[in-house]
Amino acid sequence: MKARIYVTLKKAVLDPQGKAVARSLQQLGFAEVEDVRIGKYIELTLRAASAEAARAHIENMCQKLLANTVIEDYRIEVEA
Repeated sequence: MKARIYVTLKKAVLDPQGKAVARSLQQLGFAEVEDVRIGKYIELTLRAASAEAARAHIENMCQKLLANTVIEDYRIEVEA
């Protein structure tokens, strides 16, 4: 199975990298850019009995390693 995990900073957490990218885009003439948030994209291929089992394993991986749940949110997509 293939899984995609999208990790982003929580809304209340300052994103200095996103702010720098937003400023740079505006300086390059992209005045319509109001805000940028930078995150991580992780793609996994794993063996699992079902999509539900895969999701449970990935949830555990996110809690233990892939995301810092104090400051980050994550979203999981599983493709059977």
